[in-house]
Amino acid sequence: MGSTVTATTDVAASGRSSHTYRSLGAAWIPLAALCLAFFVEMVDNTLLSIALPTIARDLGSSTTGLQWVTGAYALTFGGLLLTAGSMADRLGRRRVLLVGLTVFGLLSLGVAFVSESWQLIALRAGLGIAAAAMAPITNSLVFRLFDDQTLRMRAMTVMIVVGMSGFVLGPVLGGTVLAHFDWQWLLLINAPIALVAFFGVRFGVPADRKEDLTDDALDLPGAVLSVAAIGLACYSLTSGIENGWGSGITIASILGAVAAGVGFVWHERRSAAPMLDLRLFSNGTVRGAAIAQIGTSIAMASVMFGLILHFQYAYGWSPMRAGLANLPIIVTMLAATPLSEWLAKQFGHRIACLVGAGFLATSLAGLSWGVDHGYPVIAACLVLMTIGLRTVMTICAIELVDAMPSNRTSMGTALNDTAQEVGTSVGTAVIGTFIAALVTTQLPAGAWSESLVASFFHGERITYAVVAVIVGLVAAGGALTLTNSRSTSE
Repeated sequence: MGSTVTATTDVAASGRSSHTYRSLGAAWIPLAALCLAFFVEMVDNTLLSIALPTIARDLGSSTTGLQWVTGAYALTFGGLLLTAGSMADRLGRRRVLLVGLTVFGLLSLGVAFVSESWQLIALRAGLGIAAAAMAPITNSLVFRLFDDQTLRMRAMTVMIVVGMSGFVLGPVLGGTVLAHFDWQWLLLINAPIALVAFFGVRFGVPADRKEDLTDDALDLPGAVLSVAAIGLACYSLTSGIENGWGSGITIASILGAVAAGVGFVWHERRSAAPMLDLRLFSNGTVRGAAIAQIGTSIAMASVMFGLILHFQYAYGWSPMRAGLANLPIIVTMLAATPLSEWLAKQFGHRIACLVGAGFLATSLAGLSWGVDHGYPVIAACLVLMTIGLRTVMTICAIELVDAMPSNRTSMGTALNDTAQEVGTSVGTAVIGTFIAALVTTQLPAGAWSESLVASFFHGERITYAVVAVIVGLVAAGGALTLTNSRSTSE
């Protein structure tokens, strides 16, 4: 890579050289606190999905209301990631994370006063805002804990495993809680977790230093335009499934997202202190890492969404058993660490990510064939997919942050998280649309007939085949723009 990035990395390393740890064990308090913060962000994405029927009965929610119970969190979370990262680089990363944890915990307690569906929707939107203030900063602060690049990669692996565990185990934890307590406890439990994370970060993570932050004024117009562009883009995907791709509200959302996106680019190019310096995308590492991350999240979201339906409806499994069926993802995420590090060290980032993209495409193609061949085949495909996820996600996350100036690291992780959120929305929309078009627009509440199960398997085969092509092209296209360095730092 060119001298500009090398110089940037040297500045970043010098800026982080003090207050660092020499092993993961020595940093267990701040690392555990950051993992807790990341876990509670991720688990909230899926935790309430298992409780929607109960919520509908208790609050009298309509189908649209239930959709917004889950969608409000994703929309505010995805729409505010860049803004939160920009604020953290100006106001202080630890400070913004502590505020986010405080608001997240207090809002979670507010569920005790919810009596109508609109109140729960508003609460979920608020939780998404608080989570957006936490997400880019938890990953950014991991880099502050270590100078050694191997330790950073392993710490990032821990963070990713914890985060994916929260996403995968959300339905399992939700089902376990609902078996013994009211659904409100699914949110109330966030408060003590946020409290523990607050104290761990407050006393374990070094305070922000003025030289590590930027003095640029906050780009409020850029923040508004980015929120509008990302929020409308996420909503248009949801609306396409709910209202149809040709409906007026979907078309208006798409046009609004495009207009806001164009306005954002125009403003950022003219601003003296842009929220996101678009010149960063001339760096192949930044551009390629973001693109590849979109591919990984398309794969992850497609498989998670599809298999939740597959296990619970086609197989008739309980929510807990369906959640446990995803455990190969968590186990492999840990076990694949030596392989991913060996690939990066032996062949360089570009080749390692291309190999990871190949694993992703192969696993999805395998699912296309194996959905009606039993769980062992599905589990094997999950293992292959996770090896690809582990390789591409970790390398690209580290490369993206290390390629940023030292006073823009939170923006680097915000870009990483935003790319993943875009991929998640696309993946969910693609598989949801295919199932609605190929199988049924209204999933039966009771047991499925043999003909419906056969139709569902047919829809899955086509869907995963299409997603395999999309993911392969996107992830490999992003990987091709990375450097071929054989280290874990650029």
